[in-house]
This record gives sequence, structure tokens and C-alpha cells, in this order.
Amino acid sequence: MLGQMSYRYKVPLVMVFTIIFTGLIVTVIMTWRTVEDLRDELFHNAIKVGTVINDTLVSALKQDNVWLAYQTLENASAQNDGLDERVFIMLTNDYTVYASDHPKLFPLNSELRSVNAEMARLEAHFLKFNSLEPYTYEHPSNLRIYIVSPIIDDGVALGTLIVGYSRSILLPRFYAIVKRVIFALLAVMLILVPLGAYMGKRMAKPLTKLAHCLSRVGKEPPGKISCSLHEGDDEVGQLGVNFRNMIKELAEKESLEKKMVESERLAAVGRLAAGVAHEINNPLGGMLNSINTFKHHGSSNDISDSTMSLLERGLCQIRETVSALLVEARVEGHPLTPQDVDDIYTLIQSDARLRTINIEWQNNLHETVAIPSTQTRQILINLSMNAVQASEEGGSVWCYINREQNDLRINIENDSGHIDENRISNMFEPLVHDNPNGHGLGLWVTYQLVRQLNGEIDVKNDTGRTIFSVSLPLERAA
Repeated sequence: MLGQMSYRYKVPLVMVFTIIFTGLIVTVIMTWRTVEDLRDELFHNAIKVGTVINDTLVSALKQDNVWLAYQTLENASAQNDGLDERVFIMLTNDYTVYASDHPKLFPLNSELRSVNAEMARLEAHFLKFNSLEPYTYEHPSNLRIYIVSPIIDDGVALGTLIVGYSRSILLPRFYAIVKRVIFALLAVMLILVPLGAYMGKRMAKPLTKLAHCLSRVGKEPPGKISCSLHEGDDEVGQLGVNFRNMIKELAEKESLEKKMVESERLAAVGRLAAGVAHEINNPLGGMLNSINTFKHHGSSNDISDSTMSLLERGLCQIRETVSALLVEARVEGHPLTPQDVDDIYTLIQSDARLRTINIEWQNNLHETVAIPSTQTRQILINLSMNAVQASEEGGSVWCYINREQNDLRINIENDSGHIDENRISNMFEPLVHDNPNGHGLGLWVTYQLVRQLNGEIDVKNDTGRTIFSVSLPLERAA
């Protein structure tokens, strides 16, 4: 049960249980120590009394003065120090009663075993154990605790003094001390238990966060997994560092795999397109030459002229489409000037007016830059015309051209609405489109041109707009 519980609850519970268990152990130890202290107090009290009256008892034994021994024990009993239930018994070496402060209970010259079973057990103990040092005798069935002190004269035991204490005299003091211990323990528990639960929860929090983050791995793209984990030199901190590094490496690997797949796909399509284009261009050139020959040397009439014109326009359209497939890695043309950029604005105005598209054009290029104008103009034309064609009538297109340090930045935006993420991932593949006004090659050609110039192109959705961003390095392209 506990093994399947979350660390969010397990660690605080273990902390609380540890505190409670520790408190109980401390209570037991303190209680046991209290009992031992009370017994030691009784023992030292009896030794102190025996030491005070030892000389008098020795004299009584030597003089065989029972009355003196009785008075001595009676006086010692009167000075009870709050211990009312004491009993004093003086024995001879043969363990018969010589004197007592309770003469009716312990008659003179009586044997201990004749008094009761408790005294019989005490006498049996004397027969087995003989010592010149004071000691304590207890038995679970006894009503009293007995302190046995030999009566010594010049190192010789003349008799034995027994001081018996009722067990009941320990209970009030024992209960009072235990009560104080329990109250103190509860007061400490009221502080430590909430503190332990808080500290346990705080200690488990990094682990639970790490577990939650790990559960997202494989279910979400690594680039979208963002976790604020504890990082430090301790074990949990090292787990946080390693997790961050793992997510970073997974994101890099995913990005690299995506680029590799995209590059392989585009390369395959490019090779196929180039092969098809070359195969088409050969017969296409022959057909166009034949039409041109017929127009100059053939018989002319309205039907043939109309037919030849239609064939020529169709074949020219095929040639333009095929030419779009043949993007070669040649960087040529004069450096790009601000006028080159403004010319593009003039070229797209006619199409924009036909569709009542509003164009906001910001050319912030104020000087010639070292980048081929032919390829750059083609990129700008393709993206601008694509934005105009993708916009609905009455829509808007925004074009921004800026130089940022060593890069030329081109941003083309239109309000065509949200584009599906799957479509964005295939945006630069040829013949993948849903625009009836285009052939699906413009963006692929643009992508190839950007790659020729060692640049980068990106497309994204942002608040109802579609944004194409192009970055072309000036120094590397120069």
C-alpha cells in the first residue's frame, strides 16, 4: 500500500510517523528513567537513614539492648520525609527479627517466613545471597520494595537493616512526572508534526514535478516540454540538470531528424522534377520550332492561325512550368538595390487591384547590399504573389524589407486565416497546394532559391495572419 503511494504523500507521512515514533521512544525512555530515578531516590534515602542509625544499632546489638534498637527504628520511622508507608526491620545474623517499628507485625525473635509469603521470599533470598554492600530487593508479587543494608562494625556484619517502601508511594510521583513528560511531548509534537509534514512535502515536490515531466516524454514533442525543476549539486538537483539536458538533446535530435527527412524528400522530388523537366524540354523545343516554321513558311488562313496561336500559347505555358522545375545553384546578377525592391511593388500592383487587395509595402532598404538581385527579386515576387493569391478579395498584404546587421530580412504577411500545422510542414514541397490559381511550384522554387543563398525561410500562424519570414546572409552571399 505504502509502496504504491505517491511520494507527495509518502514522504510527509514517513516524516510524521518518524517524529511520532521518536516521540514515543523518548517518552518510554524518560518514563523508564523516571522510575529508575525514583528507585535511586528510595535507595539513597534508605542508605542515608541506615548510615545515621548504624552506630546506635551496633551498640544495641553489642549490649543486647532491644529497647534501644526499637527506639532507634521508631525515631527513624518518625522522620519519614514524606514517605509514610515505610517499614523498618532489624535482623540478627540468623535472620530472626531483633527489632521493628511495627512490633505487632514483626514480633521479637520471629522468623521472617512466619510473617507472610512476602517475608518468606525475602528470607529465601537472604539464604541464597549474602552481601556486605547495600542493595535493593524486588519481586513482582511483593507489595513493597526492600532496601537491604548490613549493620557493619569494624568490617564485620552484626545484623541486617531492612527498609521496606510500599510500591504505592511511587505512583503519585510517577504519574506526575509522566504527565509532565506527555504534556511536553504533545507540545513538541504540535510543532514538529506540521513542520515535518511541510518539510516532507517540500522535499518530495521536486521528485513529483520530475515524475510529471517524465510522464510527458514520448507523449508531447520535446520542444514543447517546459518544466521548472530544482537544479543543484544534490542528487535531486542532478536529476533536474540531467532531465533538462535530455530534453534539449531530444529536441535537437527531433529537429535534426525532421530536417533530414525534409531534405531527403525535397532532394528526391527535385531530382524527379529535374529529370521530368529535361525529358519534356527536348520534344517541347522541337514542337515550338515546328510551329515557328509553319507560321513563316506554311499556308495561312484564319483556322490555322488560330490553331497555331493556341498551340504556341499552350506550349509556352508548359515551357514556363517546366522552367520552374529547373532551379540551378547559380548565384548571379548585380547587387540588390532599393529600386529593385520597389520594382517588385510595381509588378504586383496590377494583380492586387484586380482582387481589391490592400498592400502595405515598407522598403527600409536605403542602399545597395551585396546579395544577388536576380534570386532575391524572384524570392520576393514569389512570396508576394503567393500572398496576394491566397488572400480573399478585399483582404490585406503586408510586406517588410529590412537590413538587420549582416542579414536581409523579408517578411510577407496576409490575412488568409489559420493554416493547418500539417500543411505548414509540407508547405515547400512541389505540387502540394490547394490554390486553384497556382501550380504549386512557387514556394518550392522559393525554398530552393533561399537555400542557394545560404538563407533560411519559415512560415507560421499569428493572430489570424500567415507570416513568411526570410533571412538572407549578406556577407556569405556576397
